[in-house]
Amino acid sequence: MLKYLTPIAPMRMAVAQLNLAVGDLEGNAQKVTACVHKLQGTADVVIFPELTTTGYPPQDLLFENEFVEKNRKTLLKIAENCAIPCVVGFVDSYKGDLYNAAAIVHKGKIGGVQHKMLLPNYDVFDEKRYFTPGKNQSLFEIHGTKVGIEICEDMWDHIYDVHPTETLEKMGADVIINISASPYSVGKVEERLNIARNHMKDKDIVFVYCNLVGGQDELVFDGSSFVLRGSNLIKMGKSFEEDIFVIDTEKEYPKITVKTYKPEELFKALVLGLRDYCRKTHFEKVVLGLSGGIDSSLVACIAVEALGNKNVTALFMPSPYTSQESREDAQVLAENLGITLVTIPIHNIFKSYKDALNSPFAGLPEDTTEENIQARIRGNLLMAFSNKYGYLVLATGNKTEFALGYCTLYGDMAGGLAVIGDVSKHEVYELARYYNTIRKKPIAERILEKQPSAELKPGQVDPFDYSVVSPLVDQILEKRKSRKDLLNMGYNPELLTDIFTRIRTSEYKRKQAAPVIKVTMKAFGTGRRYPIANQYTDT
Repeated sequence: MLKYLTPIAPMRMAVAQLNLAVGDLEGNAQKVTACVHKLQGTADVVIFPELTTTGYPPQDLLFENEFVEKNRKTLLKIAENCAIPCVVGFVDSYKGDLYNAAAIVHKGKIGGVQHKMLLPNYDVFDEKRYFTPGKNQSLFEIHGTKVGIEICEDMWDHIYDVHPTETLEKMGADVIINISASPYSVGKVEERLNIARNHMKDKDIVFVYCNLVGGQDELVFDGSSFVLRGSNLIKMGKSFEEDIFVIDTEKEYPKITVKTYKPEELFKALVLGLRDYCRKTHFEKVVLGLSGGIDSSLVACIAVEALGNKNVTALFMPSPYTSQESREDAQVLAENLGITLVTIPIHNIFKSYKDALNSPFAGLPEDTTEENIQARIRGNLLMAFSNKYGYLVLATGNKTEFALGYCTLYGDMAGGLAVIGDVSKHEVYELARYYNTIRKKPIAERILEKQPSAELKPGQVDPFDYSVVSPLVDQILEKRKSRKDLLNMGYNPELLTDIFTRIRTSEYKRKQAAPVIKVTMKAFGTGRRYPIANQYTDT
């Protein structure tokens, strides 16, 4: 057991990592109120995530005055229902400026407000577009304890000149509470813990971190809230699900360690991202094209875990070039998962297209045009199912394909959500093998072993050695490696020229792609903004 050096006034702190929805002010308030009611008699203070009232990120809803005003009324409504003190995130408005703020509310009153000091303005964050940074920090007394409150980025101060956590320490805080909406990416849980530990090293302070959980558009919030005493981890919340736990400063807790397994963590993030995307956009069922290949097989598995097999429909749309192995593999996967499989051959539709284009294309050899027609026929059929039944179409392309432009606009890119659009090809195989370990091997070994192919012409195979190209794409996109860096790492110069060119010239496709569930440090979407007309080359 850990022996605490300095006694802190006894206080039972409840950490409530909730799944909140952007814009659902009434629903968010009801969740908070229900949580507080449940904790009466077991907690002295309840801590909620960043922007509890509005959900995160509210984006340009913040430019609507009525929305900001309703957020304020929601905070007051929450306060009226708080029989115990609560720390609640909200949007504060003062003299025309907006602040990302935390309020201490209790019995109808706002007992104190702290504004966020540091505003992130990188990757998916653009808080300077909306908020004004806080100017002052304060200590608040809660249940006889000196408490400092900070908001998310205030802890990530190593890139700033202002250091909010250190300031609260010097002011004499016994407890520091950080309310957050920190999106998930691979390795983020350990990174947060390490940053907090560095702040608390050699300090006898309780550090409470409450993070949002749930999917919101392209973002996934993992929860993983925690409590430190000094640099020792004494409590860790669940990941990728709502959790409420209570920590008592009067008790002694053993030091705990956290071990994460990347495929499991990544898979759970994708499941939560898809489930909440459907739930929060009011889709109950999904449809996807099942080809018998690895990517669509994995997306089908994720969909089943997120929504249940009764809510997943797959279309198998064979062309003249579809192999017998693909037919068998798609059928077996559908049976193993218990999903509906609808087979719609596209031979006659494809022939009709070619007949219609016979005259204008006379004398020209078949090329990628005819290949893409097949992909677009399939995209149209999927969208027909979406229109007729109200299903959400899931795009099944992976990050490596999106990066290289090895995907067909209005074809296999068609859909409302790109489930694995931030998952590299080599990670697709990792996740598929992981899923086979937890669900009695629904994905046939042949799918894992056969050479990837779009099957759009005789004998076709993908034109890449993914064992080389997939990690290379990750180096360029996520680690920002330059051509010079990669040459020094031993990559072939001609390969680098080809890959850099493909990434640069495929931007127009990605601008029209479905939203991608973000699970890495750099995903295609709002966090990566490159021009379509781009003449720059890294040579």
